[in-house]
Amino acid sequence: MIRTLLIRGMIAGLVAGLIGFGFARAFGEPSVARAIAFEEQHEHAAAHEHEHQHEHADAAAAHSHSHGGGDEETVSRDTQAGLGLLTGVAVFGTALGGLFSLVFAFAYGRLGALHARGTSALLALFGFVSVAIVPFIKYPPNPPAVGNPETIGPRTALFFGMVAISLAAAVFAVRLQKRMAARHGGWNATLIAAAAYVVVIVIAQVGLPRIDEVPVEFSASLLWNFRVAAIGIQAMIWTTLGLVFGALAARELERPAVRSMAAA
Repeated sequence: MIRTLLIRGMIAGLVAGLIGFGFARAFGEPSVARAIAFEEQHEHAAAHEHEHQHEHADAAAAHSHSHGGGDEETVSRDTQAGLGLLTGVAVFGTALGGLFSLVFAFAYGRLGALHARGTSALLALFGFVSVAIVPFIKYPPNPPAVGNPETIGPRTALFFGMVAISLAAAVFAVRLQKRMAARHGGWNATLIAAAAYVVVIVIAQVGLPRIDEVPVEFSASLLWNFRVAAIGIQAMIWTTLGLVFGALAARELERPAVRSMAAA
């Protein structure tokens, strides 16, 4: 059964990735293109000013400065926004779907009376909040042309550290809810577990270092649109994954029960 669920999870993840790609092309790429244009204009202005400061230098040095040291695109922008984006999102969605199916296999039947569709939808909601929303609040993404390239490593490590803390806090909250349910009832136990999760996240959000590398002159509306599109892509992927995998898993897990009831 695990193998079948894994395959169905990867299929659902691929579908989610394709839908995420469509959303990214429609709503994310315009902001990325504008951000790159802003960066190129900024670099051109800086190079022009630098050239004027060295107007008495030799012609070779002036040529080097005006072209930014010969930095050229190795991959065209159209390829990055098309095939490159499609490949990245599809691979991410497929891998996410495989992991999601394994978590589903463990959680199925352990979340009360929820059937396959309900379990899948609930896990997708948990995943969206813990993996997408919580890290986004602390470390929101920036357009690719914004920021210091030398800090990519630390920023990536901090982001995934926030993801790990959020997932660990979510697992702790689920276990706490189960332990508290017998004594305080399901509803009160859920509120207590949710409060515990929020407390852990708030401590992590306050304790981890803050990173803000967006230039002051960068368009606030452009930055907002980019980040809304980024979280929108995640919402589309997680929603599609939860619904599609739930339908596929229900066909695999609940059809025998329906047949046996009909036979009886």
